[in-house]
Amino acid sequence: MKIIILGAGQVGGTLAEHLAHEENDITVVDTDGERLRELHSRLDIRTVSGAASYPMVLRQAGCEDADMLIAVTNSDEVNMIACQVAHTLFRTPTKIARVRATAYLTRKGLFAHDAVPIDVLISPEQVVTDHIRRLIDYPGALQVLEFANGIVQLVAVKAFYGGPLVGQEIGFLRRHMPKVDTRVAAIYRRNRPIIPRGDTVIEADDEVFFIAARRDIRSVMSELRRLDRDFRRVVIAGGGHIGERLAETLEHSHQVKIIEHSLERCTTLSERLDRTVVLHGSATSKRLLLEENIEDCDIFCALTNDDEVNIMSSMLAKRLGAKKVLTLINNAAYVDLVQGGEIDIAISPQQATIGGLLTHVRRGDIVNVHSLRRGAAEAIEAIAHGDAHSSKVVGKTIDHIDLPSGTTIGAIVRGKEVLIAHDDVVVESGDHVILFVIDKRRIRDVERLFQVGLTFF
Repeated sequence: MKIIILGAGQVGGTLAEHLAHEENDITVVDTDGERLRELHSRLDIRTVSGAASYPMVLRQAGCEDADMLIAVTNSDEVNMIACQVAHTLFRTPTKIARVRATAYLTRKGLFAHDAVPIDVLISPEQVVTDHIRRLIDYPGALQVLEFANGIVQLVAVKAFYGGPLVGQEIGFLRRHMPKVDTRVAAIYRRNRPIIPRGDTVIEADDEVFFIAARRDIRSVMSELRRLDRDFRRVVIAGGGHIGERLAETLEHSHQVKIIEHSLERCTTLSERLDRTVVLHGSATSKRLLLEENIEDCDIFCALTNDDEVNIMSSMLAKRLGAKKVLTLINNAAYVDLVQGGEIDIAISPQQATIGGLLTHVRRGDIVNVHSLRRGAAEAIEAIAHGDAHSSKVVGKTIDHIDLPSGTTIGAIVRGKEVLIAHDDVVVESGDHVILFVIDKRRIRDVERLFQVGLTFF
């Protein structure tokens, strides 16, 4: 595909890196020449320096015959105008834009073919807020991903000493929990992936990805680690867009406090939120944290725009007695450094956002993509089409599907029914198939599996 990415910031740069390795023709546009040179030196991409919404710059970037425009600059207005220009002058087929401001997002009819022609809206703040909310709903999970409108979930947990399954073969799980159907999709041991088989033994400290119907998730988690009690008291450091949205979603079911250093922002937050306690001060102030009884806090969420403040406030909160700490980290290089020590969960907003963008880039009928392990792996939801003659998956049992190496099928959703992917399950047309791919180089092969042959037409 010929794809133009507007904006070479963290999301644009990360996306270019993902797509350039998959044999796409990528052009990145930005006003920051130094950042473009740095990307060009690392990746096989074209770069164009200039204002992303100018017709001349878009023409220079190749908008006339581009398949897709992805506008992820820091300005909502530039992203919107760029999509309008691409539609009006160049008839670009697919236009994706990042829009952050709620003032735009809440206006019905604004983003339509005959208004502002954006095909797909991406709101990183909402994506990250939803991601954090799911982690708060499942204490002890490192990642919680939803498929088929939330019917199925893929959850990552760290196996702890003392868990009933630790030291046991995976096959034991089915015998031990006959009423709960689940499948271990992948295991990461000392940061290396293992494709699990029935005789694979789960070890303490393994990061285990398992898939199950939403209603069974807690039961399976309890087998791998002792279940943490539900989070009730939440402290949020940073009252920006994400902090505000998270407080809004939690305040009617949890006790929520926000710490914000800007007095003006504190006033705004106190007007907009109903039950949240808004505190003016620094999240790295030991005195403030002690005054607010941080030792009684179930989860401390550091969500400011500053990685260093997030890391330091999280470490301080943990040492002062917070049960769990969750830290937002923009610099992807920091994520692996800090997670697993005093910081329980580190979240990269770019990785959370990238999945939503990749969904629209994948070939075949791919309806959901989640980027995992900082982009090293992907979980994909694909819809099977065709019949036994035109499809490589329809009409076959799972053990007869020629899956690329490093790929496992975790579950199939048929209507409202969840079928965990055992070898004898037959794939039917219309099934939503959830796959786990640990080798990103195999993504194209997975896409080809779900493309229908010409005989179907």
